[in-house]
Amino acid sequence: MKLLFLGPPGAGKGTLAARAVDILGVPHISTGAIFRSAIAAQSELGLKVKAIIDAGKLVDDDTTIELVKERLSQADTQKGYILDGFPRTIPQAEALAAFSSIDKVINFDTPDSTVLERLGGRRVCRKCGYNFHAIFNKPKNENVCDHCSGEIYIRDDDRPEAVQKRLEVYRAQTAPLIDYYRQKGLIIDIDASPMVDVIVAEFRKVLGL
Repeated sequence: MKLLFLGPPGAGKGTLAARAVDILGVPHISTGAIFRSAIAAQSELGLKVKAIIDAGKLVDDDTTIELVKERLSQADTQKGYILDGFPRTIPQAEALAAFSSIDKVINFDTPDSTVLERLGGRRVCRKCGYNFHAIFNKPKNENVCDHCSGEIYIRDDDRPEAVQKRLEVYRAQTAPLIDYYRQKGLIIDIDASPMVDVIVAEFRKVLGL
């Protein structure tokens, strides 16, 4: 089964994808992972991506599309995949359709208030990178990591004004994909507000698993 996950930052797509991998037995493919893999392999495209990133620039559409195409041609995707983070725009979706056909698009519907609560409450250990949450997963000692005793801090992109900006970018650039895939009859909406186990149960239900 070839699935595409859509949803705003903080919708929990990565967490759900990890559970879905176990359920479906297909790989979870994110653009970030593709970039890292290509760079590590030192392929021609990987070296190109490394040069772009090292220059502090965003990887262009053509390069991203080629990397995704290359990744989806690998043997582990023959039974399907979960694609996350691509496509981000209509032109990318049209390019994807030229070399792979999506079976279903899971739209993790999450209100802005939930995203702001989730991301605004995230706290990260500066030393080991472990994620805490000001409401849902507090450290035992305030501002001290349970795992390595490192300092816990708020990332700049988790501050309310930054989260709001990320949401605005998502709504403007990526949300139109929902209409694009809905017109093709591929969209399945799932409420991503409840706890993970509830969402996983709904995921299984809507896919008939």
